[in-house]
Amino acid sequence: MTNGKHKKTRADQGRDRFVTAVVADEAGNIFDLEGYAAAGMPGDLFSPLTVADTLPMPYGGELMFLPDRAPVVLNLHTGNMEVLQENPFAPGERLFPVSAFNSPGYLIASPPAYEEQSGASNLPLFSYGAVGWYGNGFRSAAIQIDRERRQDLRLMPQEKVDRGVSVLRKKMPRNRLRKHLEKCAITYGCPAAKNFFIGRCEAPLPASPRCNARCLGCLSLQSTGVVSHCQDRIDFMPSADEIAEIALEHLSKVEKGVVSFGQGCEGDPLLAAEVIEPAIYKIREKTASGTINMNTNGSLPAVLSRLFDAGLDSIRISMNSVRKACYNAYFRPRGYRFEDVLESAALGIRRQRHVAVNYLNMAGITDSPEEVEALFSFLDTHPIHLIQWRNMNFDPLRYRQAMNEATSHGAPVGMKNLVNRIKARFPSLRHGYFNPHVKKPVDKESTGG
Repeated sequence: MTNGKHKKTRADQGRDRFVTAVVADEAGNIFDLEGYAAAGMPGDLFSPLTVADTLPMPYGGELMFLPDRAPVVLNLHTGNMEVLQENPFAPGERLFPVSAFNSPGYLIASPPAYEEQSGASNLPLFSYGAVGWYGNGFRSAAIQIDRERRQDLRLMPQEKVDRGVSVLRKKMPRNRLRKHLEKCAITYGCPAAKNFFIGRCEAPLPASPRCNARCLGCLSLQSTGVVSHCQDRIDFMPSADEIAEIALEHLSKVEKGVVSFGQGCEGDPLLAAEVIEPAIYKIREKTASGTINMNTNGSLPAVLSRLFDAGLDSIRISMNSVRKACYNAYFRPRGYRFEDVLESAALGIRRQRHVAVNYLNMAGITDSPEEVEALFSFLDTHPIHLIQWRNMNFDPLRYRQAMNEATSHGAPVGMKNLVNRIKARFPSLRHGYFNPHVKKPVDKESTGG
């Protein structure tokens, strides 16, 4: 049986190109529903998925079924959107929506279409993409934004990771940061930590147990009990020597290597500047190679300036929005202002460092006309080098509710349209997912130029 509750839909695509709906039963078994098309939920609009809207689901992605929710699909026989409370082919069997957690480098174009049941709990801290079945495989509503295989698990065989762990355990037995990264690589399967132990690409340098933001989707600390964090936050501040030992080990082995402060398993690294600043000096005393990067909320521009003096090459500033109301509603800053974040971006540009924005996006909000206009204005005044498109790890409906409570959002223009419009207006701006190796800057401020 189906619930006849409907919302607006696009009905102008050819039916032969619709992507078939996939759903799950109470045991978590996932299967397709013949005669029904999968749908996405960009904003308030339920929209059936077509082959043109989707990509073959990337390797390494995962499928998840969503509890306390019912899937919304397009009935190809009636042409109506329907909320499926039960399996139309097995009355009495409850159905649940299915979502794709896509691999790194893919931007979600639409969350899956569903409706919450009464008393539904918050979804865990993952990103949720619409998905369906076509031909011989799953298709995901996603846009490939970065082709680099930095976090392709096929390039990180577990036996090689284990060997690297064993070697470095003997080489630096008392380094607490090395021990922490072991847990990240082995227990949590963190691709960045794995890359450190096998000596490739970018290595993480978590250092800060503290943060001055209270992000709704913080992966390492959730104090309300409404949702659970995904991983344990580092519970100590490593010494400058420990940080430098890890960084030098990586940069000595990896051509064009990158080491990055600011990971999902820590707070904000600007609050650990007391060890990071001397660590950077120690690294640069030994080598000029590689890129020292910091992923940060950009809250303390004065501290950031000192780190540039020490030799920090690049920054990636996390923002969910360049509108103050939306930023504050998600980051909930303590002891800093949105204006400080803007100043950190401007500072990096003035100091000729590589500046990226870690753009935490959610289809239906990020691509609203108000957000697009604000982003274009920001890019006009802050000529950053790179947008790193990161899917928001948060319940789509709860995020949308929080942002709509903060300020208004009109009908979305579409994520693919947004990316294309940015590329047309800002042709020199790069789009990607990973922190790049960068050329050494010429610091005009510090040289008086």
